Amino acid sequence: MPLRLTGAFRPGKGRRRAAGARTALALAVLPFLMMLLVSVLDLSTGPEIGFLPLLAVGPAFASLTGGIRRTMLVGVTALVLAMGLAAYNHLELRRAYITMGSIAGVTAASALATVGRRRRERELAQVRSVAEVAQRVLLRPVPRRAGHMRVAVSYTSAMAEAHIGGDLYEVVTAPTGVRVIVGDVQGKGLEAVETAALVLGAFREAAHDEKDLEGVSARLEKALNRRLSGEEFVTAVLAEFSIEETTMTLLNYGHPAPLVVRAGGEIEFADPDDHVPPLGLAVLGPEGPAPYSITFEPGDQILFYTDGVIEARDALGRFYPLADRVPLLKDDDPEAALESLRRDLIAHIDGPPTDDAAMLLMRCREPGVDPGLDLV
Repeated sequence: MPLRLTGAFRPGKGRRRAAGARTALALAVLPFLMMLLVSVLDLSTGPEIGFLPLLAVGPAFASLTGGIRRTMLVGVTALVLAMGLAAYNHLELRRAYITMGSIAGVTAASALATVGRRRRERELAQVRSVAEVAQRVLLRPVPRRAGHMRVAVSYTSAMAEAHIGGDLYEVVTAPTGVRVIVGDVQGKGLEAVETAALVLGAFREAAHDEKDLEGVSARLEKALNRRLSGEEFVTAVLAEFSIEETTMTLLNYGHPAPLVVRAGGEIEFADPDDHVPPLGLAVLGPEGPAPYSITFEPGDQILFYTDGVIEARDALGRFYPLADRVPLLKDDDPEAALESLRRDLIAHIDGPPTDDAAMLLMRCREPGVDPGLDLV
């Protein structure tokens, strides 16, 4: 039976497409509406006021959307209307020629602007495509089941222009259990993606080789110290879910504390005893974080997230109340539960997100359930 993988990127795309389609339709109709309005005004007031040159706004607005042929069509329509209205109002030839010359000049300038705009749109589309592919390659889909864990992930990318962020996550099944990392690289753009790729590559290798999380984090620190300049850093939380014990061990490098939801509904934040600098700032001291353990039994779940979740603000500037939204995670399907939480987060923002928001939900189930789907 093939393993199903899950990984969400840029959710809410359908709603943005619908809004974009409505905007495009409005811009497509706008030039003709403007020319109709100018024609009505000119017919109503006569040639004395001189509304006729304003027909040039038609091709000017046409350059905002569509191609060069559409811009030329609007320009020709404006010229035909100008000639018709000039003849109807018995406009003197000098004024008629000046009006039509103005419309022709604006149409030519609009056509050139359209060519430049379409070229920039194609270049931006290519950059966005490469950026999204890079993000998908970097953040591979995580398994729905790993050991005795059920897994769901959500990644909401701000994707401002062609920017991609440095949020990262990974789930690896190691000999001792399931190991997880969720982190956030300082900054955005290609440098952040390069750093995220470095961290994930080191984690994927070290998670299989090292006997404990301290060894894994040491490998990450070494990999980062070879690349970072001392002003960059990565907040991260590492976790290991033991196969033989009902415990979870964590290491926290300046990252938001994961949210633990017990089978009975109680919630707690898995805060570390001591706070240490993020990865990449080991030179500042103190030494790396001490591992801390919490119980994690069947029915319990833990939500890892980046600061794009808890720092998301609504129109009034209020932060997203993550702890109050725990009831949204009650669905038996982890993916459906996390999707409910993601939709609520987007509704809270009520607009395009300003920062990437990654969430990773882990649920503990009875060992041996559906063994054919486990990764071992």
